Amino acid sequence: MGPLRHSPLSGLPVFPSRREILARSALGIGGIAASLLARSESRGREPPEEGASPVDPLRPLAPRLPHRTGKAKNLIVLFQYGGPSQVDLFDRKPLLETLAGQPVPESIRAVSDAVGGVINHCKDSLLCPPWSWRQYGESGLWVSDRMPLTAEHADRLCVVRSMHGDSSNHAPATYQMNTGSILGGKPSLGSWLTYGLGSENENLPGYVMLFEVGGLGGSANWSNAFLPAAYQGTRFRHDGPALANLEPPSGFASVQRSTLDLTQAFNRRHLGTRPGQLDLEGRIATYELAYRMQTEAADVGDLADESAETLALYGVDDPHRPTASYGRMCLLARRLVERGVRVVQLYNAVDKYGWDGHEKSHEVHESNARQTDGPTAALLTDLSRRGLLDETLVVWGGEFGRTPMEQGDGGRNHNPYGFTVWLAGGGVNGGRSIGATDEIGLRAVEDRQHVRDLHATILAAFGLDHERLVFPHDGRDERLTGVLGAARPIAGVLG
Repeated sequence: MGPLRHSPLSGLPVFPSRREILARSALGIGGIAASLLARSESRGREPPEEGASPVDPLRPLAPRLPHRTGKAKNLIVLFQYGGPSQVDLFDRKPLLETLAGQPVPESIRAVSDAVGGVINHCKDSLLCPPWSWRQYGESGLWVSDRMPLTAEHADRLCVVRSMHGDSSNHAPATYQMNTGSILGGKPSLGSWLTYGLGSENENLPGYVMLFEVGGLGGSANWSNAFLPAAYQGTRFRHDGPALANLEPPSGFASVQRSTLDLTQAFNRRHLGTRPGQLDLEGRIATYELAYRMQTEAADVGDLADESAETLALYGVDDPHRPTASYGRMCLLARRLVERGVRVVQLYNAVDKYGWDGHEKSHEVHESNARQTDGPTAALLTDLSRRGLLDETLVVWGGEFGRTPMEQGDGGRNHNPYGFTVWLAGGGVNGGRSIGATDEIGLRAVEDRQHVRDLHATILAAFGLDHERLVFPHDGRDERLTGVLGAARPIAGVLG
């Protein structure tokens, strides 16, 4: 094993790590294991494809090149918690008007084995939306009159009406929309993007969350899981200072930098005897990020430099508190991507229900549309006029849709078998719809798209190949989109 080393600072012995013991061992298997472990951890710090930009463990948010040229630089996810009803908002079904109150057609019931769970928990009675629909823009995209302001951007929207997922329960479905898996413990989309590309502003987190009520299942929805700690989502406040305790106590402000420098010197010395320790590298990087954030994070939450017209556009002073809250989050999302933050995700919910209308679904959708329509349209307008929409991908959608059949008193059940999302900006082909559900909007039947395909599409907008963006974990290469061949980008979404 050789003689013990001694620390140059304390003079105390430095005992060899487990890796060093294995590497020095006369047993060949120990040397092989150590070699494989070192290679695995080395790969974990950089996308392992030729020509890919490496990840600097002490500057994990430094910008990196994608696999190929992509138009999107930033991502804003407008997560519609609770499951908005596709047949009430973006997926017009004239047959529902004709058959209102009648049983599910036998042609639909014939495939009920695939969707029997949601049918069996509903009345055998079709529920018609009580509002009208119009075609908008040169594209003639159909949108209900609950989303009239968003509909004004019809020629910017690519509406995918044939989405499907694997769970009809909120938490697993929300996990899947955020991480690709119905089980917790996997890295989120935002974590994968910042791991693959870094961020354009190293003084702010690369992945920021904005919400009053986050997705069911909590922080597992924005976790970095086995990716390095720097890629976890960071929650910012949307009312008042973006982060608490940004200012150091007055008596320590003058020595804060020198204190941190000394601490980091010890930390790096400690790291030098433990190469490849991703958690340790992440903590060192986080100390620096926290210091640099003190100025920039305070600036993000200060809306004093926004014009009265912009504040009114987003509705931040709307007397309807949910609208004002959502409007402020949308405005902060714009301010964050404007400052180079790679990923911003916000949730609409102001209570534990969101769009989840098991009873009186129309009232629930009326309320949530009132909250989100204006601020969503404002975000698209503002990004466009500032020249940011071409490089900012905006994604709107929830964890699943709703049934066209009635549940309870005018409600709709969860429906993962056919629902809608839309994308805009960031190289998206606007003014079109992709795929279709059946005649009543229950099940995706034409050009069906799984959640994995949506994730592959989002990565492709940034120039990332979803099959090459990997991270070694527990002896296998992990991907956002699962095993090889399990997903493909949705044809027609990107130009």
